Amino acid sequence: MDRRMFLLSGAGAAAAPASVWQAGLVAHLLPTASHERILLKASFTRRVDSPSLRIGRRVVAGMPSDTQGEFWQFDAPGLSPGQTYTLELFDGRKRALCDPWTVKTFPAPGEAARHFRILIYTCAGGDERLRTPAGVANFLPLATRQRLLDRALSFAPDAIVANGDHIYWDLRQTGAPPRYPDEIIASIGRFNRTLPVLGTPNEDVLKRVCDQQIGKLYGVRFRSTPVFFLQDDHDYFENDDANDRMVTYPPDHFMLQLGRATRRLFFPEFLPDAERPAGLPGASAPDRPPATGESFGTIRFGNLAEVALFDCRRYLSLAGPNAWIVPPEVEDWLKARAGDTRVSHFVNLSSMPPVFSAGKWGDWYPDILGPDGKLTTRIQKPYYQSGWLKQHDRLMQALSGCRERIPVWISGDMHAHGEARLLRGGETDFSRNPVNVFLSGALGTGNGWPSGGRRTRPYPSKTIEVEERLPALEENGFLLVDFTAGQITIRFFRWLPSRGQEAIDTLEPFRTTELKRA
Repeated sequence: MDRRMFLLSGAGAAAAPASVWQAGLVAHLLPTASHERILLKASFTRRVDSPSLRIGRRVVAGMPSDTQGEFWQFDAPGLSPGQTYTLELFDGRKRALCDPWTVKTFPAPGEAARHFRILIYTCAGGDERLRTPAGVANFLPLATRQRLLDRALSFAPDAIVANGDHIYWDLRQTGAPPRYPDEIIASIGRFNRTLPVLGTPNEDVLKRVCDQQIGKLYGVRFRSTPVFFLQDDHDYFENDDANDRMVTYPPDHFMLQLGRATRRLFFPEFLPDAERPAGLPGASAPDRPPATGESFGTIRFGNLAEVALFDCRRYLSLAGPNAWIVPPEVEDWLKARAGDTRVSHFVNLSSMPPVFSAGKWGDWYPDILGPDGKLTTRIQKPYYQSGWLKQHDRLMQALSGCRERIPVWISGDMHAHGEARLLRGGETDFSRNPVNVFLSGALGTGNGWPSGGRRTRPYPSKTIEVEERLPALEENGFLLVDFTAGQITIRFFRWLPSRGQEAIDTLEPFRTTELKRA
C-alpha cells in the first residue's frame, strides 16, 4: 500500500478526541466485535441498576460482571456484517448514561475486503505511582501512555490488539518487580489467598489494582474500535519465573481466579469463530458470555485476513520432552488455520515472543545468560522444558509450509521493537519461505527494559538461524499492520521520554516493512 492510501485511510480519518464525547457516568468502555456480534465491557462511577444497551432498534439487557453493580457487560448477537451501529446506554429508569457512539462489525468471513488495519502493542500496564529506590519511575505516566494511544488512534485502526501485561502487581515478587511502598499498599489493600476473588474484600482490592492500570488508562477512548486483549504472565499476578523456591507457571488457583476476574470486569472475551473449536481450553465457560474464549481468539476480517491470538502462560505444561506452551488441541487449531488458503493472510499473534530471547525461564528457547554476559545454550537453564522448543518448531513449520501465503508471527511480552526472518529451526529449513517475526513495541515501560532486569537486550536464540532485520530496540511504541490482497505492511512507531511529550503528537513510522505475496 502506498503512502497516499495509508494517509487517506488513516490519519485523515482520525477519531474525535475523548474530551468531545460526554462520558456521563461511564468510567471505562471496551468493545469487541465480529461480523455478527458486539460484546461490551463497561464500568460506572457509581452503582447502576439494570442498565441496558440500545443497538440499532434492539435493546440488550446488561449482565453484572461484579457483585456491586459497578461493572456490566452487554452482549449483542445476531448483527449484520460490515454495518456501523449506534450504541446507547441507559439505566433502569431509561435515563442516558453517556452520549451515543458507534461500533462497526467486521465483514462476513467469505466477503471480499480491500483493506484492514490493526494497532498492536504490549506491556501497557503499571501503576504510575511506583518508583525505584532512586526515584526513577517504573512506568510511564498514564497521561503519556494515553497520548501514545491517541496518536495511534489518529490512524483509524479497524481493530486493536493489547498484547499482554496489562497489570503489574506481582504477589510473590519472585523476579525483580517494583516494590510497593506502604502508602500505595494502604490505598490498594492486600489480597487474601484463602478467599474467593469476587464477592469478598478481594474484589475491592482487584478493582483498585486494575483501575489504576486499565480503567484509568483506557477510559472511553477505545469505545468505537473493537479491542482484543491477550493475557500474559503479569496478568496472572506473577512474573514467569522458576527457582528453588517456586515455579510460577502454569498459574495456581488464586492466580487463575485473579486473571479470570480481571477479564470478566475490564475487557471482553474473544467472540466465537466458525473455524475455532468451541471447546478449546478456557472457552465456553458457564460464567462467561455464550461460546466465548478467554485464552485463544480470532480476528477474522472477511476473506482478507485472519489473526490467531493465543495466551502462552495459562496452559503451559512441565512435562519435559512432551511439554507444551499451548495445549495440543490449540496447536492443532493453529496448524489447521495456517494451512487454510481461503483467507488471503494469516498471522500468529502470541503473548510470548519467538526468535528473540533475553534468557528468562518462560521462553520458547533454552538460552540463558552466561557468565560472560551473553546468551548461551551450553549451560542448562533450570526448569526449562525441551518440549517447548519442539512445539515452536512445529508451529513455525506450519506457517512456512503454506507457500501461498506470507508467514507472519507477531508477539508481545518483550519490551522492545524488533524484526527478523526465521531461516532454520532445529533440523527444519525455512529458507524457501522464511517466517517473518515482529516485536510490537512496549507502551508503558519506564525502566523495565530487558537490558536492565535481564542484563542483556533481546537477541535471537542460539538454537535458530535468522536474518535479524531490526535488532531489538528498547523504546516505547506500537505497530500498525495493514492488510491488502497482495501485501502486508508493518509500520513501527517509537518514542522515548528524552524526545519530549510534544513529539508524540506527530509520530510517524521510523521503519516500514512491506511483505508482498509471491
